[in-house]
Amino acid sequence: MKIVLASAEDTRSLGFTFGRSLTAGSVILLKGDLGAGKTTLVQGIGAGLGITSPIVSPTFTLINEYDEGRLPLYHLDLYRLESKEVATLNLEIYWEGIEVTPGIVAIEWAERMPYQPDSYLKVCLTSGDEGIVRAEITAVNCLINSAIARLV
Repeated sequence: MKIVLASAEDTRSLGFTFGRSLTAGSVILLKGDLGAGKTTLVQGIGAGLGITSPIVSPTFTLINEYDEGRLPLYHLDLYRLESKEVATLNLEIYWEGIEVTPGIVAIEWAERMPYQPDSYLKVCLTSGDEGIVRAEITAVNCLINSAIARLV
């Protein structure tokens, strides 16, 4: 599924739809160049979940947890890590809900992960001319909610 996002507001709106429609245990693997809109999309997810705290990129903290919304949001950023470092983080605790309350897991720079969950949405953001972003959404072993499918 491919979507053209003409502005940062369109990117937030896509995220908002994700936040309103995804269920606990959903994982979103985000890929794209610097400035493509990964954090903007996660801000929309947070808004869709009802989170009012500012959502900022966890580039230096690696993981930001927000638990005030309809579901918890776990926002991870792997930009500063190598694959072998990511492997030591035990990220599966977030999507398996082992030590945390099940919620939505959004992972920026997911291409640095040496392993993925069994099911996830992959969102590849590609920047184009004049602020246009192309989003390619792929569902891996999961269904795309009808609210998301209507955006195409």
